[in-house]
Amino acid sequence: MRKTKLILTMLVATTLFASCVNEKKIGEILKKNPEILHEAIKADPAGFIMTLQEAAADAKDSMEKKKFEKSFDNPLEPSISDRDAVRGNPDGPLVLVEYSDFECPYCSRGYATMNQFMEKYKGQVKFVYKHLPLSFHKQAMIASQYFEAIKLQDQEKAFEFHDEIFKNQRGLKNGEAFLKKIAQKVGADMGKVAKDLNSEAVKDKIKADMAEAAKFQIQGTPGFVLNGVPIRGAYPISHFEMIVEELKKRDKVKLN
Repeated sequence: MRKTKLILTMLVATTLFASCVNEKKIGEILKKNPEILHEAIKADPAGFIMTLQEAAADAKDSMEKKKFEKSFDNPLEPSISDRDAVRGNPDGPLVLVEYSDFECPYCSRGYATMNQFMEKYKGQVKFVYKHLPLSFHKQAMIASQYFEAIKLQDQEKAFEFHDEIFKNQRGLKNGEAFLKKIAQKVGADMGKVAKDLNSEAVKDKIKADMAEAAKFQIQGTPGFVLNGVPIRGAYPISHFEMIVEELKKRDKVKLN
C-alpha cells in the first residue's frame, strides 16, 4: 500500500499541478506500474479511494509548501497608489494588503485578525484595503462602491464605514438602506455619495483591485499579501506572526 500511495501521489501531482500535463504522460506511468492500481482496486476498493484522497492531499500540501517558500524570494508586488485606502503608518516596514468582500463572513474574521495584527505591531504596519466582491454576495459590490464613494470625500470616514459594516455585518440583509444608514452615521455627504456611487472613478478602482487579486491567484476572500507573501484565507494571527518571523530571519524586514 505504501508503494501504491507513492505512485498515486505522483499521479495526482502530475495531473493537478504540473504545467505540461497530458494523457500520454499519465499513460506512461500507468503502463510501467499496471499492477499497482489493479491490485489496489481489487483488494480494497474503499481503501483505494481513501488512499487516492490522501495522495491528493499530500500532493497539494507539498506544492503549497513549495509555493510558500518561493514567495519569500519572489514576492508579489501589489500596486499601491494615492487611490488606495491606507491606514496605520504609511511608511511602516510591514505592508499588509487585503482583498476583501464586505458580505463575506470569513472577512469579518479577517477584520478581527487585521486589528490584532496592527495592535501587535503597532506603528509598524501599513494596511491597504482593496476589494474583491464575490458575485454570489448580493450586497458586496454595492458596499464596495459606497466605501469608494465615501473615500473620495474622506478616507477616515471610509474606514469608519468599513469598521461599522464588519461590526454589524448581519445588517447587510437590509440591503442599501443599511449602507445609507452607515454612511450617514459616519458623516458622509449623502448628496455627493449618490453622485459618485456609480461613477467611473469608483467602478474602475474596484475593477482594478479585482484584476490584481486575480493576477495573484486570490480567488476567495479574504486574501492578503504581507510584504509580498500571499495569505489565501482567514488564517489566525499566528500565521501572520510566523511570516513576520520568517521575513526577519531572512533579513527582509527590520522592526523597531
